[in-house]
Amino acid sequence: MKILKEDLFVNLPNRLTIIRIFLIPVFLLLLVLPLNWGEVVWLGTSIPVTQVIGAVIFAAASITDFLDGQIARRQHLVTNFGKFADPLADKMIVMTAFIVLVAMKAVPAWGVAIIVCRELAVTGLRLIVVETGGRVLAAAWPGKIKTATQMVGIILLLLNNIGFGTIHIPMALIFFYVCLFFTIYSGIDYFVQNRQVFADSSAE
Repeated sequence: MKILKEDLFVNLPNRLTIIRIFLIPVFLLLLVLPLNWGEVVWLGTSIPVTQVIGAVIFAAASITDFLDGQIARRQHLVTNFGKFADPLADKMIVMTAFIVLVAMKAVPAWGVAIIVCRELAVTGLRLIVVETGGRVLAAAWPGKIKTATQMVGIILLLLNNIGFGTIHIPMALIFFYVCLFFTIYSGIDYFVQNRQVFADSSAE
């Protein structure tokens, strides 16, 4: 019997995406429940064990996010489920991490609100582009910088600015604000690049 590539559980990229989605509630519960699993000290920084595990989960999810896309394109395993679930899973775990960090008072709520609003706006624009028969643009360099600083910043924030706290450099927050800048910049850039969508609708 021929195995269809659309089979969610046979397709390796889809399996990685599904695993990433199931990691989200584990990640969330680990960080919000009052679990007292002690602390570890690395590089002069004291970190709760739950945050260390959370950082490992987030890092693993980030790696699988990169891998499933690469595998899908190289092995021609791109599916409709993957197109829908892969970016959704990425946004879900990132937004979950930022909301948890707000609750931990590690980042300002206003900054996270801007990030969430940008993601919703860009996602909505992408839907309009697809609906009108346009081509969804690949991530430009500002978007790639946003993604990279976002991932590193979240991990550093979960690890209490490990390696930099002892020398009094708020590297985790620096990454957060760099991420925030490129979140705004890349969002504006994406709307500028797709401005013809609104011009076409007004012409109708």
